[in-house]
Amino acid sequence: MIPKISFENGNIEIKEQPTLTHRMDREKEYIKGKADEIEAMKQAVYKILMTERYGSIIYSGNYGIELADLFGQPVSYVCPELERRIAEALLWDKRIESVADFQFDLSEKGVVSVRFIVHTIFGAFDAERSVNV
Repeated sequence: MIPKISFENGNIEIKEQPTLTHRMDREKEYIKGKADEIEAMKQAVYKILMTERYGSIIYSGNYGIELADLFGQPVSYVCPELERRIAEALLWDKRIESVADFQFDLSEKGVVSVRFIVHTIFGAFDAERSVNV
């Protein structure tokens, strides 16, 4: 898909992002083929949540999530903060409509795991992220 761009009052605005991208096979650790729409969105969510915001100069300050400062914090702080930060990081992508139904798992010592549903313009899917605390 070609990006849809509007030029209004001398400003450039991208109306629709393309989704066709290279397919990442995380289990076999290689890239092969193409992914589009919902599969591409799953990859986009994974990449956003695995990239520490401000951690690399190749990404803008809008890309990624801030998680490093949660280490050592009490779980009562980490859970609501993690929910807020995940939603903030993902909703920057205009193809993501909402992030909902957060469920936290504290069964592993020193780890907070969270599962949630990502609603995109292509459909919804489950996602998850774990953080060491």
